[in-house]
Amino acid sequence: MSPTAPARRLRLGLPRRVFSQVLLMQVTIAAGVAVLATGLFLAPLSSQLDQEAMRRALAIAQTTAQDPRIAEGVQRTAPAADGLVQREAERIRHATRAEYIVVMDTRGVRWSHPTAAEIGHRVSTDPSRALAGDQVMGIDKGTLGRSARGKVPLYGAGHRIVGAVSVGIAYDSVRARLIGAIPGLLAYAGGALAVGALAAWLVSRRVQRQTRDLAFSDISALLAEREAMLHGIREGVVALDRHGRVRLLNDEARRLLGIGDEAVGRSPDEALGGGRTTDVLAGRVTGTDLLTVRGRRVLVANRMPTGDGGAVATLRDRTELEQLGRELDSTRGLIDALRAQDHEHANRMHTLLGLLELEMYDDAVEFVGEVVGDHRVTAEQVTEKIHDPLLAALLVGKATVAAERGVALWVSEPTRLPDRLVDPRGMVTVVGNLVDNALDAVAGRPHARVEVELRTEGRTAVLRVRDTGPGVPEEQRELVFTDGWSTKKPPAHGKRGIGLSLVRRFAERQGGTATVGTAGGGGAEFTVVLPDALAETLTGEETASTPAGSGGTAG
Repeated sequence: MSPTAPARRLRLGLPRRVFSQVLLMQVTIAAGVAVLATGLFLAPLSSQLDQEAMRRALAIAQTTAQDPRIAEGVQRTAPAADGLVQREAERIRHATRAEYIVVMDTRGVRWSHPTAAEIGHRVSTDPSRALAGDQVMGIDKGTLGRSARGKVPLYGAGHRIVGAVSVGIAYDSVRARLIGAIPGLLAYAGGALAVGALAAWLVSRRVQRQTRDLAFSDISALLAEREAMLHGIREGVVALDRHGRVRLLNDEARRLLGIGDEAVGRSPDEALGGGRTTDVLAGRVTGTDLLTVRGRRVLVANRMPTGDGGAVATLRDRTELEQLGRELDSTRGLIDALRAQDHEHANRMHTLLGLLELEMYDDAVEFVGEVVGDHRVTAEQVTEKIHDPLLAALLVGKATVAAERGVALWVSEPTRLPDRLVDPRGMVTVVGNLVDNALDAVAGRPHARVEVELRTEGRTAVLRVRDTGPGVPEEQRELVFTDGWSTKKPPAHGKRGIGLSLVRRFAERQGGTATVGTAGGGGAEFTVVLPDALAETLTGEETASTPAGSGGTAG
């Protein structure tokens, strides 16, 4: 016996799709509004019909009371079914289609009535207000049933009240008019409901296209997944609306850009200030894998427009990779220098071996002394002027690299730098970048020369790096400090245009400046001024440890 599938239970409730739910809600709202509007219209309509009927009854009563024959008949004849007053009242009643016209004397005795048997009897309702001279309207119940009534005084000769006229409009006719108006109202309400339902269907179809016919639970799940993804990935994500305002930031973007939730709803210019990062996010700089610097971080940015006119920008932290790439370039340069030195060392050893074999011992000793002396003079002259060990080691290494590239690297005579740097590693970055750029600019040129000057003015450090290269055109002197801008071929790690940008950012964070001008020989001269770069002087070490040195250091 094969197992049977369990019976599927009928589930009642709202439909799952957004399209269906929106359509159902809108149709329900439209129907409710139509019913409410119909009810609100019918409620005052009944009162308006009552007022209209009472005013009509009052007008007929006033017209009847103006007939002089009726007032004369009340004064000169007795009430009778075939009397003058009855004939005139009935004539007017038939002409106006009133339910009744009752003429009474000052005692309330009827002189006319649609039922002749009621003539000569007192009226069933109180006529005192009309006999007192007032005009009365109202809905009353009399011998003929419920009716809309109007009562006016009847004046005789000398403007003396001789009786009253009461006119009634059958209330059933008023109700019939009200009921007769209902089908028309329902037709209008139905038409309005149909138009509302059509509009609801069109709106729901648009919602269906925009939500891709998803259910609310699906949309909720997608939002939860989006939040988890945005805040879980290790890339910064910045979403902008069609007006260029920030509408979303994930945690990584806040960290990389150094901003918080206050940036949401503001433009990148307002949230970040000026700079290349702002230009990339705002779309003023286009391209892929755009390099930019924010604070101490090197970022790679990509910007993709969205269908609603906005954009989504992604940011990757390339700081460590950039540092590793620059270190790799430096290491390769050192390896090349070591390889060249190894080749030179082999040549020197061969020369020394030849001198020894020729028994030219004095020449061999002199040759060894000259080779060792060159390197000793270079190191000693650098350390005489620069007491910070990191900077001194950097310049000695750069001198060796420069020599292998055919460039003379000099430390100028005015250079004096005590061992009191607040941020020696930052200064190493600045000097290394400027020297590397200068070496690249003069490499391969005749009489290539790079000169480094480091001096202090109180606690301010002033760095100048001059070269004999082609220089920097005046129109490009600000562009060279822009993130990602470079005229050189990209290095092994694939990007350029970061070094000088980092130099300026470092200087600006210290409250200083980084500028470029023209050197005395026509090349470029980069000047970096760093206020408060040195710690407070605690001893007289600066004057005691800076003996006079030789003019310069040739690499």
